[in-house]
Amino acid sequence: MGTVDFLFGKERVHMKTEWSRSWISSKQPRKQRKYRYNAPAHIRHKFLSANLSKELRQRFGLRSIPIRKGDEIQIMRGAFKGQKGPIETVDTKKLKVYIGGIKVKKVDGSEVAKAIDPSNLKIINLKLDDKRRQEVVGRAKKGKVPEAPKTPTVTTK
Repeated sequence: MGTVDFLFGKERVHMKTEWSRSWISSKQPRKQRKYRYNAPAHIRHKFLSANLSKELRQRFGLRSIPIRKGDEIQIMRGAFKGQKGPIETVDTKKLKVYIGGIKVKKVDGSEVAKAIDPSNLKIINLKLDDKRRQEVVGRAKKGKVPEAPKTPTVTTK
């Protein structure tokens, strides 16, 4: 595994040059950015996860799931807070999502889709036409045991 040495102030710093799954964490933002930018595709896909709505959490037994094109979402933070729409594009390179109807005006007057971070979104409706995704949701459901409805007990003497 390659490493690089460089001066950071008066101190010599030793930093890995290759991406590693065993990396735990660092307080240094540059190392956190490096981890995200250099991650392989199957890990980057997990970075594109968003929380599920309360109804979907109860239904599927999951808190969050990776976003995909066609999911119905609600924006929870930012200038477009509260707006809903379907996901049009998922950009795994930039780790951003583009939503139908969410556009910003450029200086020349043209409109462009606004890139939004998935951490600011809530999934309100899942697109389940994919077998792989149904498997993932089904696995989570299998592990969770639904509670039986509480019925009042009647005692007679």
